[in-house]
Amino acid sequence: MDRAISPAIVAKRRRQRWLIAVAALLAVAAGLWAFRGVLRPSISADELLTASVETGDVEASLTATGLVIPAREAVITSPIQSTIRRVNLAVGAKVQPGQAILELDRELTSSSLAKLQDEQLQNRNKSTQLQLTLERSLNDLQSQEKVQQEKVRSLQSALRDEQYLLKIGSGTQESVRQAELTLKIAQLELQRLHDQIRNQRQANVADERELSYTMQIQERNIAELAGKLRQANISADQAGVLTWVNEDIGSTVNQGQVIARIADLSAFRVRGTIADTYADSLHVGDDVVVRLNGTDLRGRVSTISPAVDKGVVTFYVALNENNHAALRPNLRADVFVVTRAHRGVTRVKNGPFYKGGHEQLVFVVADGKATRRTVRFGSSNFDYVQVLQGLKPGEEIVLTDMKNHEQATELKITR
Repeated sequence: MDRAISPAIVAKRRRQRWLIAVAALLAVAAGLWAFRGVLRPSISADELLTASVETGDVEASLTATGLVIPAREAVITSPIQSTIRRVNLAVGAKVQPGQAILELDRELTSSSLAKLQDEQLQNRNKSTQLQLTLERSLNDLQSQEKVQQEKVRSLQSALRDEQYLLKIGSGTQESVRQAELTLKIAQLELQRLHDQIRNQRQANVADERELSYTMQIQERNIAELAGKLRQANISADQAGVLTWVNEDIGSTVNQGQVIARIADLSAFRVRGTIADTYADSLHVGDDVVVRLNGTDLRGRVSTISPAVDKGVVTFYVALNENNHAALRPNLRADVFVVTRAHRGVTRVKNGPFYKGGHEQLVFVVADGKATRRTVRFGSSNFDYVQVLQGLKPGEEIVLTDMKNHEQATELKITR
């Protein structure tokens, strides 16, 4: 016969079923929580480069390439066409004014100088011969003039005699007219000789002046070539350092060809080059930052070349510290031409994360997580980017390029 179950046993069994159900629910919840943790995207802290947002200055700039050059450099050219005979100093040597650098072969120039001197001797001889010839021609004309003067005086006397004979009735009118005609012809001949003598004197002066000019030109040519010959032993005209010299002994150099350079290494400047697309943004007086092996030197644009060569504009930078220890001739440098300056603004270090846009997504690090956030940026340079909106000083952002996590809104940072 069946027996009735007591209420106590029924209640106990009901409690057991509830406990089993609750335990099952807790187990499922724990499993789901664990599974969610497994599915959440994460990234290793070793893969991240971060920086703190801070307050400071941001100078918007144009990036150019630069080369350190001496502020003052003397270029020595060959005074003559010759060959290099001897090189006395090597590149890098310190030189003093008047110190010999190299010697040129002077044989060809010496021969040319001797030829000019011989030609000048010939000119002097021609001058003497010309003076003698001119004096002889002038003396002949003067002698003819004296003879003609005597002839005129004789004809004048003969005319007076004919006039007297006509007066006393012993002569004729025809004889008087003939005497007058003869005298007039003689006087005209005397006038011709007088004019010829005057013209001869003027011609003599012109001939002598022309030869004198020729001799003066020749004398200057001789002096110039003699000076060049004295300069064939190339020497320094200022103190400095020999930065370059043509060391090819026996090689031919033309007149005016550069054979040596002497620089004053106590001061430097920078020659910069930039694409011509930025030419309108470049102005004389613009502030410049020159970066040399981690050292920043400030200066300003002193001159800008008006010509564009192969799409490149050349400009020169005058440094505030033109004798800084970091400066070396021909040292490559990064040049940043400042176009705008913002003082006391929110900024963050420039890095791979920055794509150059005014608004982009960045990851902000906090509480072991990297959370995606939209940020507005302003001006930028090689070092910093100006933050306009979306970040506050003290916050930390990821500088690493996060293009592989663009779809994630949050990343767990693992150690």
